[in-house]
Amino acid sequence: MSSPKRRIETDVMKMLMSDYEVTLVNDNMYVAIAVQEFYVRFKGPEETPFAGGLWKIHVELPDQYPYKSPSIGFINRIFHPNIDELSGSVCLDVINQTWSPMYDMINIFEVFLPQLLRYPNPTDPLNGEAAALMMRDQKSYDAKVKEYVARYATRDNVDDTSDTSDVSDELSSAGSVEEDEDAEAEAAGTMDDV
Repeated sequence: MSSPKRRIETDVMKMLMSDYEVTLVNDNMYVAIAVQEFYVRFKGPEETPFAGGLWKIHVELPDQYPYKSPSIGFINRIFHPNIDELSGSVCLDVINQTWSPMYDMINIFEVFLPQLLRYPNPTDPLNGEAAALMMRDQKSYDAKVKEYVARYATRDNVDDTSDTSDVSDELSSAGSVEEDEDAEAEAAGTMDDV
């Protein structure tokens, strides 16, 4: 087994044995060697506006891990200058500037993400609105963060988030296949009508 694959297996196993709630994408621990994608429930750090929040974090480990940083994304919404509000992507510069092969996945959840939430960098934003509000009016920024925590970062919201995007859920509610076939038959008519 190659060194990166062994490291992936070790780090995923450490996450599974930690106090974090971890959900494997393929949900089969016997293929842990191939596990490079999983979800982790992450609590907002105390003494910050994010305190009391719970987020579902999507983690994807590249084949070159640990030499290349993991991809980290928030599934439920968060208001933060360095996190894209809609996609949940964490600013790659922030991850890549601090990442080292000496870190493991536990470091991401015990050090990196708490520091990111405690010390946002509004000068390199992915969310311009959050950055501008933070620089202009810290109290209003904190209030908006707390509003997002109350609205999007609850256990119910984390449990309700599916592993697919909300767009596919919206598109799938357009009607059933049978309804669509009936509509096509009525609209198309017959050759006799011509």
